[in-house]
Amino acid sequence: MLYGFKIALRYLTASKTQTGLLIAGVGVGVFVFVFMSALIGGLAVFLVQRTVGNIAHVTIEEPARDPISLLPQSAGALVVEQRATSQRTQLRTADAFLPLIDAMPGVAATSPQIVGNGFLVRGLITAPVGVTGVETAKVSAIADIGKALVDGSTDLGNASIIIGSTLAGDLGIGVGQVVRLQSDRGVERSLVVSGIFELGVDALDARAAFVSLSSARTLFDLPQGISRIEVKLDDLNQAEAYAARIAAETGLEATPWTAGNAQLLDGLRAQASSGNLIKAFALVTIIIGVASALLLSTYRRRPEIGIMRAMGAGRGFVIFVFVTQGALIGILGGLIGAGIGYAALSPFPVPELAPPGGLPVDVRQGAYGLAISLTAIGAILASILPARAAARVDPVSVIGQ
Repeated sequence: MLYGFKIALRYLTASKTQTGLLIAGVGVGVFVFVFMSALIGGLAVFLVQRTVGNIAHVTIEEPARDPISLLPQSAGALVVEQRATSQRTQLRTADAFLPLIDAMPGVAATSPQIVGNGFLVRGLITAPVGVTGVETAKVSAIADIGKALVDGSTDLGNASIIIGSTLAGDLGIGVGQVVRLQSDRGVERSLVVSGIFELGVDALDARAAFVSLSSARTLFDLPQGISRIEVKLDDLNQAEAYAARIAAETGLEATPWTAGNAQLLDGLRAQASSGNLIKAFALVTIIIGVASALLLSTYRRRPEIGIMRAMGAGRGFVIFVFVTQGALIGILGGLIGAGIGYAALSPFPVPELAPPGGLPVDVRQGAYGLAISLTAIGAILASILPARAAARVDPVSVIGQ
């Protein structure tokens, strides 16, 4: 086998220009594979980060209570018990479950919240608003309000409010000014704008407002309990598994972010499929190039192959020589292409830090090992046909040529 390896290496080095061009071609194909992997993966991270980065990965709420039908044995009447429409769904035992959820590995943050709707009034201008009551220390637990601030601070007192930049512009107010908040419960309070944020999501910038948990209790007439618990995970792709685990351990309704983003997930899957198709074409190009070059080498070296066969080399030995050539070409081209790909992608910032309009490539998702492995396997497969053709060479018919 060592002798066969030496012959394969000699064949490759005998025509350095041709071998160099062949390895370069394989390297270009691998570079395309790596770049497409980084681009498709980075674009997926970028889109998910922009759409899901500022929302909860898992939302925990009280399970919906269906009307209970009771048919007493002593009566034929059907009694239907249902929740009064004016009663707001709430988690009354959240304090018992929060330590359990916080202790789960992979949970980055939790945020107990009271949510409701209302109107912000400034003079004659009225704007609808979605109000979220949060703990003062957890203003940025889910959406990074602190990072998105354009003015003011995230300090939330009992008489302060944080609003989006679009909403602030519509009302014509700034930090330090007073605005009236009317809740859908008919409660009204005057609050001072302590901060203005801009998350880049119109639904949040134009309609979201954050108040302290104690203010929300007064506004929405909720003296105890909360509306929901929002959970942020270290890995948002594990949201479905965590939601199932939380629901099983607490008996509460846990909804992953994927439940409300089916269209986004379909788009990401279609994008991944397109990327896989492009990468497949790159591999096919590599295989065709290696096979063509080795077939040409087989034709040019027919006399040498005939001499080897006449000296006792079996067909298996000849096949091994040409398959080894293919493997060396694939491995060298794969290493060079992957190395160039990594060097070219390294200067780009990761998608989480990419500026608006930038190229969201992710050097972490270049699939370098996979690219090298698939290229080596493809090159070996491409060399099988030339190797079998070489093994079928008749030494008698070619030695005298």
